[in-house]
Amino acid sequence: MSDAPGPISSIEEPGVKAQGELLHAMRREVADLLDRSSTNFPGAQPVSFARQHIQELMREDYFVCEKSDGMRYLLYATHDEAGAEAHYLIDRKNDYWFLTNRSLHLPLPNAPQDFHTKTLVDGELVWDSLPNGEREPRFLIFDCLVMDGNRLIDRSLDKRLAYIKTRLYEPYVQLFKDYPDERKFQPFHVEMKPFQFSYGILKMFKEILPALKHGNDGLIFTCRTSPYKHGTDPHIVKWKPPEENTIDFKLKLHFPLVEPDDTEKLDGVLEPFVDYDSVPRAELLIWLGNNSRNAAERYRSFNDAFISEDEWEELKALDDPINDRIVECNIDDQGRWRIVRFRDDKDDGNHQSTVDSVMESIRDRVSEEDLVAAANSIRDAWKARAEPDKRRHN
Repeated sequence: MSDAPGPISSIEEPGVKAQGELLHAMRREVADLLDRSSTNFPGAQPVSFARQHIQELMREDYFVCEKSDGMRYLLYATHDEAGAEAHYLIDRKNDYWFLTNRSLHLPLPNAPQDFHTKTLVDGELVWDSLPNGEREPRFLIFDCLVMDGNRLIDRSLDKRLAYIKTRLYEPYVQLFKDYPDERKFQPFHVEMKPFQFSYGILKMFKEILPALKHGNDGLIFTCRTSPYKHGTDPHIVKWKPPEENTIDFKLKLHFPLVEPDDTEKLDGVLEPFVDYDSVPRAELLIWLGNNSRNAAERYRSFNDAFISEDEWEELKALDDPINDRIVECNIDDQGRWRIVRFRDDKDDGNHQSTVDSVMESIRDRVSEEDLVAAANSIRDAWKARAEPDKRRHN
């Protein structure tokens, strides 16, 4: 069953990236599988948690899970030209990474030698820390778009999760009960991300988050009864601690133009020149979408990031291009936008609509304590909605 060395070494580049005609063909194949005309990334995207969403959690049934600090991928299970099992990971830039490690096997129920094809599941690839100090890649599934050619996007989340569990996850778990020695050959291990009822907030903060083996940067609330929606879905809500709310911008550096000093004039430098050593103005740009043919009109200025002289020296020491990269930024305690990290996994910064949503979250500042305080009311509203269903079934 195994014909490759074992776990992947990078979650950012988990395989070989498809190029040219192959990439075009794979995007078209997945679009056809979903009955979409667009070949863009088909994954759902959350909105940021604002105070109004506490009332939303009281009105509708939501599930909650942890938001992993990893890489978002859709896992596409298919077959190659010879009919052998093959898998691709699709990132948010809509790149397709072919898993050269052919050991990943997703068996069918009651047919462990057969495998899933025409299957698209949603998840995150993370590094889990092990007790011995090593780390292990793990793919955490939290949704399913298509299973064996059967489109599930119009079904509710609870039905989609049940389908994943019985059709994909349980046969996968049984496989390694039967063949435990095969685990070490896997490119990564597959798990289902556990969900709680939305009112299980205290359990999330006190039990689940502290026990995680990987990084976490918040919670995701998803409506139990909603279909899967490509693109931004108002019924998937991302909560982060207020101080950790971030926005992805395109960075545009503006270097100062300086007059030559006396020494430089003696060296023949007589005209003003660009000073690449001084700290530049770091302009942050918001993405407006691809509707305009003019690339310059796809972004607008939002604000400037503060970069200290020491930070600029560190950035220069990277010896990497910095201008026009996507940067993740937050607001410090002095109200200044600061660069947290580069986001080379993204081609564009956050859209204007996302920026508006995050800014609302920053203004609202819904804290962990706010969520815990609302949990009982959310539970009471959930049980009140469920009571008529109970009476109908009795």
